[in-house]
Amino acid sequence: MSLAEERALLTAKRRRGGGVVIAAAAAVFAALALAGVLPSAYALGGFAIVAAAAGLALRSAKDEDRLAQPVVMAERSDGFLRAVVAGLPDPVVALDRDGRVLALNDRARALAPALRQGEPVAFALRMPELIEAIGRAAAEGEEQRVVYSERVPIDRWFETIVMPVKREPNAAHPDFVLVTFHDLTPLRRVEEMRADFVANASHELRTPLAALLGFIETLQGSARDDAKARTRFLAIMQEQARRMARLIDDLLSLSRIELNAHRRPDTPVDLVPIVRQVVDGLQTLARDRGVTVTVDAVNAVPVLADRDELVRIFENLVENALKYGAAGRRVDIKIGPGASADGEPEAQVSVRDYGPGIAPEHLPRLTERFYRVDVTESRAQGGTGLGLALVKHILNRHRGRLTIDSAPGAGATFTVHLPATAAAPIR
Repeated sequence: MSLAEERALLTAKRRRGGGVVIAAAAAVFAALALAGVLPSAYALGGFAIVAAAAGLALRSAKDEDRLAQPVVMAERSDGFLRAVVAGLPDPVVALDRDGRVLALNDRARALAPALRQGEPVAFALRMPELIEAIGRAAAEGEEQRVVYSERVPIDRWFETIVMPVKREPNAAHPDFVLVTFHDLTPLRRVEEMRADFVANASHELRTPLAALLGFIETLQGSARDDAKARTRFLAIMQEQARRMARLIDDLLSLSRIELNAHRRPDTPVDLVPIVRQVVDGLQTLARDRGVTVTVDAVNAVPVLADRDELVRIFENLVENALKYGAAGRRVDIKIGPGASADGEPEAQVSVRDYGPGIAPEHLPRLTERFYRVDVTESRAQGGTGLGLALVKHILNRHRGRLTIDSAPGAGATFTVHLPATAAAPIR
């Protein structure tokens, strides 16, 4: 029970006690007068004195009750404010006019662990522009907006809305100030990724376009009547046109996958025939590179998946192994059941080459769009820089993941992990 509530309870008890005293005094003096112990005038005078004393006590109780009522209302108001702030979805801090913390929710505590109820907000938030905005809102009663960034421990961006709140519309000053934090980090990162993507896509398209234009101008000019040059240039132009077609196809595939990212496939398929189909389709490339491909598989490995998208995954992984790991002259593919780190059953397909391997610093970025370990080698092999990004996005849609294990000189192993499914009719 709060102090104000205790005072109110004590005042009520005093009121009841005063009424009892007056009633008892009236009964006693009346009895004495009737019994002839006291003259009527003395009995009436004694009762008047007792009633006056009780009235003074009651009036004092009323004054105390009137003084205690604002305290009760203030405590109730503060409790209501804390409840409202606690239920808001964004980090929110309520401050008094002096900048002390009245209430904050768990999200605000996570954002600024140094915030303490009853302490000045300047102790916890070290952004001068935000502290100045809070001061202006409290003094001028006008909403303030501040965008700021943090660099430690990671880059983050926030928009802060400082809203003065008045309990009475015509009050000269706000009763408290609400500070709401909106995390702009995801939006900023998406904007940066979009800008990088557009820049990289434009660069990748500009290179073959420039080559095509150059050869066309040459064929229209000095090589117009040179049959050998024309044959050689046309072959190069054809390869550059195919490169642009692959890039556009990969870009369209990424867009389609992202459009359906929220829809998890629900068709039961068997991984084994899909992988064998991909290997059969790449046998010509394997023979050209002098690479032997082996497949180690159990009878059936069912998963819920989109068959065409799985074909795209394994085409990328096996083709990369044949192109970039050809020096090892061997690619091993293993298909079978496994378990995740949490012990959940899953299907696993590993594609291992015995080529030069990949340095550790490149492994975390291999699935980024347009990221290449060796740009020159990748372009020479006809790569678009989007293959592993496609693999990652397809696996995200299937609630799967890709792990990469490699070291310089030890080859590379790319393993696809997909949630396993119970036996079901395979399509």
